[in-house]
Parts: sequence; C-alpha cells; structure tokens
Amino acid sequence: MTQTRMTRRPMSLQTRLMTAVIGFVSLILVIVAVITSATLGKTLEDQLSERIYGYADSVSRIIKQVSPDLVTAQNIIGRGGGEPGLLVAIQNPATGIDGVVVPSSTDDFEGGTDALTSAQLVQIADALNGQHVANVTIEGLGSYRVTASTAPSGVVVVTGLPREAIQNQLTALLTVIALATIGGLILLALTTAITIRVGLRPLRAVAATATRVANQPLDRGEVSITERIPASQADPRTEAGLVGASLNKLLDHVDTSLAARQKNEERMRRFVADASHELRTPLASIRGYSELSLRALGQAHGPEAIEGTTTSLERIQAQSLRMTRLVEDLLLLARLDEGRELVYGTVDLTQLALESLADARPTAVDHHWNIEVPDEPVVVVGDSGRMHQVVANLLANARTHTPAGTTITLSVAQEDDEAVLRVHDDGPGIDPVVRDELFARFARGDSSRARQTGGTGLGLAIAKAIVEGHGGFISVASEPGDTTFTVRLPRNPAVAAAEGETSEASEA
Repeated sequence: MTQTRMTRRPMSLQTRLMTAVIGFVSLILVIVAVITSATLGKTLEDQLSERIYGYADSVSRIIKQVSPDLVTAQNIIGRGGGEPGLLVAIQNPATGIDGVVVPSSTDDFEGGTDALTSAQLVQIADALNGQHVANVTIEGLGSYRVTASTAPSGVVVVTGLPREAIQNQLTALLTVIALATIGGLILLALTTAITIRVGLRPLRAVAATATRVANQPLDRGEVSITERIPASQADPRTEAGLVGASLNKLLDHVDTSLAARQKNEERMRRFVADASHELRTPLASIRGYSELSLRALGQAHGPEAIEGTTTSLERIQAQSLRMTRLVEDLLLLARLDEGRELVYGTVDLTQLALESLADARPTAVDHHWNIEVPDEPVVVVGDSGRMHQVVANLLANARTHTPAGTTITLSVAQEDDEAVLRVHDDGPGIDPVVRDELFARFARGDSSRARQTGGTGLGLAIAKAIVEGHGGFISVASEPGDTTFTVRLPRNPAVAAAEGETSEASEA
C-alpha cells in the first residue's frame, strides 16, 4: 500500500511576521473588548439595580399605607409612579400571589397594566429561589432584573425592570468594537505588509545578488565578480543592511581571492614553461653530445676519437650538473613552500657575513668588495646553512649583474628586535619594469642584468622563500648607481609568529 506524504509549503518570513503581529494584536483587542464589555455591563447592571431598589422602597411605603386585605400588585402599582416595563409581584397571605407589568407603551400608571400569568410568576420565583437579586428571562417579556424584599407585615414584594436597554447598549458597543477591530486589523495588515516588505528589501537584494553570483562560472579562467549590493541597501546600522554589507565584504574577498588564484595559475603556467625550457636545453645538449660521441667512436679510431669523445663527455657532465642544480633548486623551493627543510639553531650573522664575503671575493676579483659589521655579534635563531645560501645568492646576484669595477658592500646591523642584512652595489640598477617580479621564479632582468653564468633564475626566489620561512622579509630598492637588497629577520621567529597572531586576534 503506497502512502502519499503531503509536504507543507513553508511560510515566508513576511507571512510569519504578519501572522504573528496580526494574531497578537487581535488577541489583545479581543481581551480589551471582553474586559470593556464586562466592566460596562456590570456598571449598567449596578445602575439598574439602584433604580429597582428605589421602586422597591416606594412599594414598601405604599404597603404601609394600605390595609393588608387591599395589598395587591394591581392596587400598589396604581397608587405609585413608574416607568414602562416596571414589574411588581406581591405575595400576600391575605390576598395570595399576583403580579403586573407596565406596558412599554405606557408613560405612567394611569394607562393601565398587564397582569402576569402563573407561568411567568413561577419563572420569577425559580430565578430568585431564596436570592435577593437575580436575572430572569420571562416568557413574553424578555430579560428582567428582579429583586425581592419582605415588608414588616409579612408581604413579599418583587420589583423588576427590563434589561433590554443594557443588552442594546452592550450589543452596540460590541458592534462598534468589532467594526473598529476589523478596520484596525486591515489597516495594521496593510501597514505591516508595507513595512516588512520595505524592511526585507535588502534581504531580497542579497538573495538576488547571491543568485546572480552563483550562476557565474567561477571554476576556470579569469573571473571578476562585479555584482554588489547597492549602498542604499547595505547600511550596516540596520540588521538587514548588515547582511548586505557583510555579503559585499565577502564578495570583495572572493573577488580578490579569485584574482590571486588567476595570478597564481598564470604564474604556475609560466613557471612550468620556464622549467620546461630550462630542462630542455641541457637535455638537448646531453642528447646531442651523446650522439656525437657514439658517431665518433663508430667512425674513427685513435687519439682523435678519444679526444672528441672526452670533450663530449665533459659537456654531457656539465649539462647534467646544470640540470641537477635546477632540479635540486626546484625541490628546495617545493619543500620550503611546505614549511620543511629548515633546521633551527643559533646563527651568528656577523660571522656568516664574513665567511660569505670571503667565499664570494675570489669569484669576481674585478669587483670591489666591502663589509660593514658591528663590534658585537648579531645573533638570530634560524637555519645556518640556509641563511648562508641567502647571503651567497644575494652576493652572486650582485656580482653577476654588475660590470667590472662595481663596488659591492655587505653590511649587518641590529635594529630594534630585528637583524638587518644588506647587499649594496653601485651598478647600473634594475629595470623598473621587472623590479616587481624580481623574486619570482625564473625571473629575468633586462639587458643590463642579463644572465651571464648559466644560472637557473631561481636564486632570488630561493632567498625569498628561506627568509619568509624564518618569519622575515626581503625587499629591494634600486636606481642607477644605488641598488640595495635588504633582509630583515626577527631575533626569534617563534616569538615573532606568536606576536603576529596576537596582533591579528586583537584587530579582529
């Protein structure tokens, strides 16, 4: 047996808010109407009772003035005054039980009365049933409020007045309240709907913007998210506007991230192309020289063949070493990107600078080499071998891309809580076009800094990765005759990282 499950359509926020507001207000109005009608009804009933008590006192005075055998409802009401609807019933031991009522069309007692039937008298007696005041519905007369009293002569007197006026007033009041309530609820519904619709407009703008962004292809290619919530609907001072402002901030962040992703993809494609080009050259050389060696061994014998083969093998070895250096540099960069390859210890930058300059001086005797170090050692926590590689790469870069006679100065200093290492040269400077990409992998300078030594183009990229792995920062400032590479390292990378996290948390 297949059961069909009925799914309820969820109500919108506007519908829920309107239902809650109108329902709550309706409940309040109903409570107010009930309390008002009850209070007014009690007041009118009290006023009616006071009038009935007045007639009862008047009847008691008349009874005192009349002979007991003449005390009947007809005689009593004929001697007094009253109003239309006045009811008088007498229970006299001498004359029995009788009752009369003044017709509603009679202005006074002189116009006559209508006698009450036995059934009507029984209804009155049942309603009182030992009570002094009661409400009773009398057949043919309607609802009455009656009161019973006993005269000194033993005569029981019942007087009453119709409650029709009270019922009419309460009916009119409830009708007015009902009409006012209905009109007020209609006006409230319209006002609430307009208010909620205007208040939720920023949320609808958020939903529309999010839908348009979701329909954009963001998984490939160059993507720019231009969709934003209008400023008029993204006011952070309101709750709904705060959602729009937050979405705009999120879209800004996503747009920036997508731009960075696209830039990284382009950089990766360029990196792969450069790496392929760098590897292709030594591989082509190895292949060519190996074929040449085989051909020489097959076609010739003797010293000439041995000499040619030896030369080819030397070239093969040189290209193999070049390719090995390239692969090792790429592997080092990959491990540095993963946060590996760094073994921390105490590093004396002063001693390291002296040793690095001593190693670099013989490689370029046509350059002038200077060093500036403080009297006290500048000590940091880091990887000694990798820091030596940073200094060696910076010195090699200055030596390679400057002409003979250039002065290269290596300096070490301590500034506040940082150790600062600078490599300065007075060469031709760096082309501003390539300055921003100088630390990119396989970066190439202009003709004034063209690669002359067959390097891989990864030296500055490796130096940047090592410095950043130590929590430091490397920068370059260059103009003709004045180029300086600056490395700033925290004295303790762990402390610097903790301070950085604390600063970010306080900003958040």
